[in-house]
Amino acid sequence: MVDGVPPADVAAALERLDELTRRLRVECPWDREQDERSIVPHTLEEAYELADAATRGDDAKLMDELGDVLFQVHFLSLLLEERGAGDLAQVAEHVRQKLIRRHPHVFGDVEVAHAGEVLANWDAIKQTEAGREPGIFGEVPENLPSLLYARKVQRRSASSGFDVDEVPYEAVEAQVEVLRQADDAFDVVGDLLFAAVNVARKLKVDPEIALRASSDRFRGAVERAEALAAEDGATWQDLAPERQLGYYAQARLETRP
Repeated sequence: MVDGVPPADVAAALERLDELTRRLRVECPWDREQDERSIVPHTLEEAYELADAATRGDDAKLMDELGDVLFQVHFLSLLLEERGAGDLAQVAEHVRQKLIRRHPHVFGDVEVAHAGEVLANWDAIKQTEAGREPGIFGEVPENLPSLLYARKVQRRSASSGFDVDEVPYEAVEAQVEVLRQADDAFDVVGDLLFAAVNVARKLKVDPEIALRASSDRFRGAVERAEALAAEDGATWQDLAPERQLGYYAQARLETRP
């Protein structure tokens, strides 16, 4: 039973989605033309939309975006099936076995004291699996967005034991001081961002989503400031920076909880 829905109903709903996916692949000219390289950008877009819905706490939007991601899984699995490399059932069974293998504290006799040990065990188990790229940073995708790439590198380092216990606020402060005196800011700005990501990781905050939310708040405040200026008969671009800042501060006050 899943949230009051019998397992048979869940299976039937997934089967209907699978049938629809197969029909689209045959009857829709656009779907017929797709392969992994053309469809994965849409998969990534749907994943970001899902993350946005989850961050906003919009359950209706979350359900909608989950459906879009689920369709992507069905479609990509069908592409595997078409060339005899696997199918949706094999995808599901593969991930089921992987989750059992990587949760020995649930399905075995391993004991863990906290979530950090779960992550450390997870990474250690991955290193023993066949076909895995060796090394601490094996199979860390280099095409991840930069904030997520930094967090992934830091988490892999931490799982090897190379980490600090406390939240490293002082590392951010130190990089700010170095930046103030730097002749070439490029490397130092990178180090500052890396230190900020490390703080976010220790606080269990996703830096990518947090930065996007901050950008959205800034965008909304600037748009409101422009509207406030227009209400006073002023054009935003013609205002002196001091007046723009005044309207911006007013807009921030309006949106502050």
